[in-house]
Parts: sequence; structure tokens; C-alpha cells
Amino acid sequence: MSENTANILLTRDKVEERYKWKLEHIYSSIDDWQRDYDKVKEMLPEVAGFKGTLSKNSENMLACFKKADEIMMLSDRIFVYARMKRDEDNSNTEFQALTDKAFNLSTQVYAAVSFITPEITAMSEDAIRQFIKENSELAVYEHFLEEILRQKEHVLSDKEEQLLALSLEMAEASHDIFSMFNNADLKFPIIKDEEGNDVELTKGRYIKFLESHDRRVRKDAFDAMYSTFGKFKNTLGATLLSNVKKDKFYASVRKYDSCLHASLDSDNVSTDVYDKLIETVNRNLPLLHRYLRLRKKALKLDELHMYDIYVPIVEMPKKTIPYDVAVSMVIDGLRPLGEDYMNDLQQAFKDGWIDVYETQGKTSGAYSWGTYTSHPYVLLNYQDTINDVFTLAHELGHAMHTYYTNKTQPYVYSQYRIFVAEVASTLNEALLTNYLISNTSDPKEKAYILNHHLEEFRGTVFRQVMFAEFEKIIHEKAEKGESLAAQTLCDIYYELNKKYFGEEVHVDKEIAMEWARIPHFYSSFYVYKYATGFSAALSIAKQILNKEPGSLERYKQFLSSGGSDYPINLLKKAGVDLTTPKPAEDAMAVFEETLSKLEELISYT
Repeated sequence: MSENTANILLTRDKVEERYKWKLEHIYSSIDDWQRDYDKVKEMLPEVAGFKGTLSKNSENMLACFKKADEIMMLSDRIFVYARMKRDEDNSNTEFQALTDKAFNLSTQVYAAVSFITPEITAMSEDAIRQFIKENSELAVYEHFLEEILRQKEHVLSDKEEQLLALSLEMAEASHDIFSMFNNADLKFPIIKDEEGNDVELTKGRYIKFLESHDRRVRKDAFDAMYSTFGKFKNTLGATLLSNVKKDKFYASVRKYDSCLHASLDSDNVSTDVYDKLIETVNRNLPLLHRYLRLRKKALKLDELHMYDIYVPIVEMPKKTIPYDVAVSMVIDGLRPLGEDYMNDLQQAFKDGWIDVYETQGKTSGAYSWGTYTSHPYVLLNYQDTINDVFTLAHELGHAMHTYYTNKTQPYVYSQYRIFVAEVASTLNEALLTNYLISNTSDPKEKAYILNHHLEEFRGTVFRQVMFAEFEKIIHEKAEKGESLAAQTLCDIYYELNKKYFGEEVHVDKEIAMEWARIPHFYSSFYVYKYATGFSAALSIAKQILNKEPGSLERYKQFLSSGGSDYPINLLKKAGVDLTTPKPAEDAMAVFEETLSKLEELISYT
């Protein structure tokens, strides 16, 4: 497969079926999809019919909740299928239209159920408690009701909430524009690989080029990537600014102190957690600079550039890792999670959960998604590298988190918070790292894996916190009414790179455009959760590997908990307290320990 796609991307029809996900497990045909679409349209007046009745008696409240769950579950299914079909090939106009149609339906559904929260907030807590007491079936919604009451001061009137729900489709415009530009329209030039062959640069191949030990290839890929984005600087600046303005609007109308406050409050997380994370990482930047000094020394470079950041310090024996080999590596690496977990994991490989290879028009990157009534799915753009093996383990962590949650929780708690979403994925990577290090006696290979682990730290903690700091700065500037022209975004981003990479790196001017290619900036204040999740995952993985009593059971309970409690509480039950800087500090201690091991090994490789 990898040999056939070395130069020109395959079209989807050329990929073997066993390497494609089976979305027919959601809908076997467009006709089936349409039937559910029509059913949801018919249900809209049914759920709206409960408006004004919730406070009358517990039976009305329960019936309304059940009907809302049913219509939202179906709406999710409709949207997920359409969007994932579009992700197979973003240039497919049929599924572009279906996705738009599904999103419009979702907007109508959210508008139809938007009365629920205002009606509940208008009730007294005592009245709600009495309803739960007299109707045992309402007990399952107790945390859901508590969450609404907690955010009572930020809930608007019924008519205002309906207007906000109707605005969601419009509010996604900046994200949708960026997504279509980035995945369907943007084309990169041809560059020459290590053998002098013409190869089309793609987003999926970019990091692979940056990992090349041929510095000319790295520089060419770096220059081609950012010169291409640079041609659209003002357009992309306006697109990102529109997203920031959207955040500012919703934070303002909901009476939050800031965009950051509005975002974190949905998880019941204090802004102190965000600020302390940035402070902790900033205090530990000398550790990153020490690693970069080692990198420069190991690569025997007089000057370390931004395109020298990803190349492994220690070169592994030249080999590709076919997907089927990667599957075996992941299975072996995750065995500490127990026999039950391993048996359940096998379904992912046997039952069409995973879409493996990069093809023309396919959405870049990797993700795990699905519906409450289907198994989870994983999108990959597999390139036969060790990084892709880790990506497979990472996304399967998400998938299994979803699988256990949906198997255990009612629909109302099936969506676990993004704050905890990266724990299962990162824990899988930590276990895989431990397995690979433990199963090699080759100092060169061990050094390579240690280097990879440090790169995970750099990418998941240092890099994501830099992103988080960028998001905080640009939102604060917008809140103060300051200019956020494209050049301003470039200047802010460039200065942050200089701070984080320090004097050890020549911060090339082209990196100032990197903000323009980060999709997560359209899901504001998301990226810091990678760093908190990474810290939590390292702690839990250490407990499991050390076979601490109850650690595996606590972790499986966490995987099965979904959104049934606040994220901070769920992690406390799993043995990690993120309200303190300790997990981040402990992670930094692991980084230093790993760095010291690599420094010792580097002279032998």
C-alpha cells in the first residue's frame, strides 16, 4: 500500500476494503439516512409540545427528557454519518450537501429543545428535588439537573436561548470555511524527496518530511508549507478573527467575565487551572531548552532551525512499519490494561472501525468519532512510521473510552467532556512507549524511543501550552477592542516561539504563519486539555504499570463514567488532582528523568 502511494495519492476506490471503515454499520444506504432525517423532522413539534409544562409535574419533565434524548440521539447519528462520509472525500458534492443538510437539522433540534434549560432554571431547587424524590426514573438525570442549576446565572430567557440555538449554524461559519479551505481547496507544491524524486507535499506527509535526515528535504517541506499558507495570510487572519469574535459574542451575552471563563465553565473548571498550567510550563522552559541543546549537539548542527525540531536525534534502522505490524505492536503494548480490555479492543480491528490510509480529498490528521447507537470509528492517514503507530494507539484510546462509556451510561451522559478526552489516548501512548523501551536491548533503538517520548512531551505539553497562551492573548486583545490583523497574529505567534524555544533555536520567520494551519484554534481553549490530559495519563499509567492496588479498576471505572460527573471529580476518583500544579510538575519531572536517560545513552549511539 505505502509503495503505491509514494508519489501520487490514491483515490479511495483503489484502497482495499479491509483498510476502510464500515459506515454502513450506521446507515446501510442514503435511503435509511433519509428515513431517520424525516423522522426527526416529524418529532420536532413533539418535543416542542412540552414547552411550558416541565414545572407542572415530574411525569411531564421525565417524558420531555426522554423525547429530547431520542431526537438528539437520532440527530447525532444523522450528522455523524454525513460528516464522516464527507471526510472520506471532501470534494464529494453529494456528501457536502448531506452534511449541510444534517447540520441544519441539528440546529433545528437544538432550537426545539432550547426551552428545557430556561424552564428548569426558573424552578426552585427544592421543587426539582421533590420531583426526583417522587419519580425514581428522574434520578438518572440528577447530575444533568445539577449542572443546569450550577450555570443558572448564565442561562437566558426562553426566547433568547432559542435565538442563540438558531445562531449555531451561522456561528460555525469560520470553522467550516477554514475546514473546506484546509482540506479541500488548499494544494501544496511538488518537492524532491531524499532520492530526488518529485513528491507532492501534503499535510499528511509534512511531518514525515520534517523527520527526514536529509536537511534539504526538511527545509524544502518547511518553506513550501508556510509559503503556501502565507499566500492566504489576510484571508486566514480574517477567518480566525471571526472565530474569536464569535467566542466574544457568546461569552458576553451569557454574562461571563471572559471568553476563557465561558469556555472553562462548561467543564466546571476554574480559570486558575488554565493560568497555573501556563505558569508551570513557563517555569520549566529551561528543561525544554536543555533538550534542544542536546538535539543541536546530537545532530551536529551549528545552528538549530525550526525545521530541525522533528527529526529524530537517533536514527532508527531504515524500515517502514506496515499497518498490520503496527496493529500487533499496539496490541502487545496495551496488554497491561487486562484481558477484558484486549478482547474488546480486537473488535476495532475486526469489525470495520478504522479508516487507515490517506487518499485524495480525505480529511487530514486523525480522530475518533461515532454515534451512541454504533461502535466508535477511527480516521487515520497512516504513513508507515513509528509516529503513526503511536497515533493508532492514541486514537484507539479515544475509541475505547467511547465504547465503554456508551456501553455503561445512558445517552444523557454519553458525551464525556473534552477535558478528560485526552487521558485515555495519552495513557495508551505511555503504555506503548514503556513496552517498546522494555523490549529492546539495542541502545540505539532505546535512545530513539526515549527521543520519541520527549517529542511527545514537547508536542503535547510545551507546544499545546504555547498554543493555549496564544489563544489567551488573542482573545484578551479582542476583549479589549485591540486590533487583531493578520500581521498582529503573526507577531504574537513569532514572539511566543522565541520564548518557548529560547536561544537554542534560530526561530525562522516563516514559523510566524503556523497559527494559520492549526484547526484546533477554531475550537477555542481546547488545546490546554491535551497538556492536562497528558499529565493525568502519565500518573494513571504509572499506577497501572506499578500494579498499585485498585489502579486498573479505578481506570476502567473512569473509562465507563462518560459525563456522569464533573471532569475534575472523575480524575480525582482515578487518582489525579488537577486543581493543583502537582500533576504538571510531576510530568516535568518525568520529562527531566527521560532527558537524563537520553543524555546518558546518546554517546553510545
